[in-house]
Amino acid sequence: MKIENLQLIKLNYKEVKTLILWAKEEGWDPGLNDEAIFWETDPNGFYGYFNDQELIAGGAIVSYNGEFGFMGLFIVHPKYRHLGIGRKLWHQRRDKLISRINKKASIGMDGVVAMQDFYHKGGFEIAFRDERHEKRGTACKINNSVSIISESDIADILKYDAECFGFPRPQFLIPWLNQPNSFSFKYVENGLLKGYTVLRKTGKGYKICPLFADDQYVAEELYKACLNKVPNELVYIDIPMNNKLAIDLVNKYQTTFIFECARMYLNKPPSIPYSKIFGITTFELG
Repeated sequence: MKIENLQLIKLNYKEVKTLILWAKEEGWDPGLNDEAIFWETDPNGFYGYFNDQELIAGGAIVSYNGEFGFMGLFIVHPKYRHLGIGRKLWHQRRDKLISRINKKASIGMDGVVAMQDFYHKGGFEIAFRDERHEKRGTACKINNSVSIISESDIADILKYDAECFGFPRPQFLIPWLNQPNSFSFKYVENGLLKGYTVLRKTGKGYKICPLFADDQYVAEELYKACLNKVPNELVYIDIPMNNKLAIDLVNKYQTTFIFECARMYLNKPPSIPYSKIFGITTFELG
C-alpha cells in the first residue's frame, strides 16, 4: 500500500474521540470521560495524518501554558501500520510540539519497551520506569483524615498538584476532579493537605490517577480509600519505579504486575519530588 501526500492536520473533537476509540480497541483501557477532558486541556494539542479525508493516525502534543509539553495517545490505525507512517508522524508531532512551547522547555512521554530505542534516537532520555499494577477493590477501614474532595478544596489541590506534577495544570485538573463516574479523596491533618488521589472509571475497572502523598503512610491511607470505594472491581495504579515507597506499597497489597513502560524526557526533566509520586496521572497527558 502506497500512501502519498500525507499532511499533519490539527484534529477536531470528533477526531480525538476516534483516537480514544482506537485506544480502547487496542486494549489501552481509556477512561469513560477522557476525550472531553483531554480536549478541554488543550484543544490545539491533537494532530493526525489523513488519507483521502480519512484519519489514519494521530496523537496528542499537549502544551501546559508553554512551560511543559507532553506527547501521548500515539496510535496508527492497524490498516496503515508497517508503512513507516508512525515514525514519520512521531517526528512531525515532536517538532510541532517544540514549536508550541517555550525554548528549552521539556517534553515528556511514556514509551513502551519496544519503542524506547527509537524515542532515544529522537532525543528522549529515560527518567524512570513505570509499572502498572492491578488489585481487586476490597473493604478497608478508612482513616478519619481522608475525605471526599469538595469545591472548597480545589485551590489547595491545584497548588499541591503543581508541586508534584512540576507545572500548574488547572485546565486539566479541574475537569479531571469533577468528571462523572469517578471519586477523589484528600488527606488533611491539622488543617494541612498532605495528599490526594483520583479514582476514575475505565472500561475494565478503575484507575488510581494520580496518587500524590507526603509519605508512604498517607499514600497507603488514600490507596485504601480507593480500594474500599469499589469492592470487587479491578483497580489499577501506575507506579514510578524510582520511588521505592511506591514499590513497597504495591508489594504490601500483593498486586498483580500488568506491564511496564518508561517516562522519557526531551531536554532537562522537570524538577519534581519523586518521593511524593505514588501513582502517575496518565500515559496520554502526563
